Amino acid sequence: MEIVSAVSLWLIPILIGFILIYGTFRKVPTYESFTEGGKEGIKIAVSIIPFLVGMLVAISVFRASGALEYFMDLIRPGLDAIGVPPDIVPLAIIRPISGTAALGMTSDLIAVHGPDSFIGRLASVLQGSTDTTFYVLTVYFGAVGIKKMGDALKVGLLADLAGIIASIVIVTLVFGNM
Repeated sequence: MEIVSAVSLWLIPILIGFILIYGTFRKVPTYESFTEGGKEGIKIAVSIIPFLVGMLVAISVFRASGALEYFMDLIRPGLDAIGVPPDIVPLAIIRPISGTAALGMTSDLIAVHGPDSFIGRLASVLQGSTDTTFYVLTVYFGAVGIKKMGDALKVGLLADLAGIIASIVIVTLVFGNM
């Protein structure tokens, strides 16, 4: 265990040092290349801001409007019939949209139900088994100027659905339902 800790502590500095030494050996202006990359990073960060603001406003409107609660009331009978706790659905809906909002929901579920509860475990596994699809598409595709992202959206949401279903099945098999 101490070896893993030492390796993880020193891996990044050694990798950076290796890149700098290799670049210097190959006569690459390493400092100038680094500052050029920093300039590009700042430009990309500024270009991403409108996409982030739009996405965060949409999330806030969805939650504040009551649309999430209305949707939950509609699907609650079906979820009860198949043994899926309704408390987990808002997390499954928000996770593809915002990682931060999903993390907040996961924290709330764990605080309410406990980390060793079925819902706490399911929320944790779901958090790690899905991705922030809309965030990735909005921010990264928007930053590089990709306009047509329909296929990537379909594949990303399908992967999220697979992650959600797999989370429910695996947590149920491993820990039992409720």
